[in-house]
Amino acid sequence: MQPLAAMLCGAFAAAVVILFEIRLERFTLKRLIGASIGVIIGCSVSFLMAVVLSKVNPDNSTTLHFVEVSLLLFFAYLGLSVGARKGDLLNLSALGGVFGGEVSGTRRSFKILDTSVIIDGRVADVAETGFLDGVVVIPQFVLRELQYVADSSDSAKRNRGRRGLDVLQRLQKMSNLEIQISEEDFPQVREVDLKLIELAKVHNCKIVTNDFNLNKVAQVRGVEVLNINELANSLKPVVLPGETMRVFILKEGKEYNQGVAYLDDGTMVVVDNARKMLGKTIEICVTSVLQTTAGKMIFGRYDERPHPVQAGHDGLARKEHAAGEA
Repeated sequence: MQPLAAMLCGAFAAAVVILFEIRLERFTLKRLIGASIGVIIGCSVSFLMAVVLSKVNPDNSTTLHFVEVSLLLFFAYLGLSVGARKGDLLNLSALGGVFGGEVSGTRRSFKILDTSVIIDGRVADVAETGFLDGVVVIPQFVLRELQYVADSSDSAKRNRGRRGLDVLQRLQKMSNLEIQISEEDFPQVREVDLKLIELAKVHNCKIVTNDFNLNKVAQVRGVEVLNINELANSLKPVVLPGETMRVFILKEGKEYNQGVAYLDDGTMVVVDNARKMLGKTIEICVTSVLQTTAGKMIFGRYDERPHPVQAGHDGLARKEHAAGEA
């Protein structure tokens, strides 16, 4: 029985060491420092209690040693748990040196993608231009949600999920990006958005999203957010009243004699006197620009009077048509 007992003890010790190393990889620098401080405090408390107990009962040495070891293990574990949980409250930048440099560098370079921005796909276009660099983190729970959408019975959801998987493949092929899959999870948190916020708080990362609600909640919780929609709105061309622009009238407007056009970035252009110009590209004069919660709207007016250049083109077309008949 002794070889079997030794084998079981060795297997148990190996399992404990492996489990400890797995947990250690998930620990941040703050949590490691907090856990170390907690262990030191716990051992100090157990030592003081052992000194008191030795003065109270100096005769029963066997029982005293057992109590001392039990107190040491209990307070060391208690200090480790409490210190690791409270380690996120440490301000390592105040210590200066290497700790401050590591924290600031991590905050600048790591970015977490959520499910909505992956399915949207524009983040891949932004990354190809070089504006998104550093390390891009894809949490495992985001991948699970994306796979769940891709396996949905609804064809629309299934197509959106598969498009998100294609976007991830594009990101992995980019040489200027480093893609990391994070296995860290928060079982006590059910919603994926809240898990993203907790992960960003633990590792001092930014969240890349186009979800309006996640954007607001993350800002309230003190997490920095890179919103793709805000980036797209900031890149829209600036149009001032009085300028002229060429648009393609796509459909009729709600009001009388109005036509509606769209710019390449999706901005709606409402044009007066353009209902008769459906399916044509015309030149309009911008009258006003309205910024709404849904985006920017441009209002313009179409001048029905023929322009000299247009009249010249029309005369040239009539001459060519007559020459062809002759």
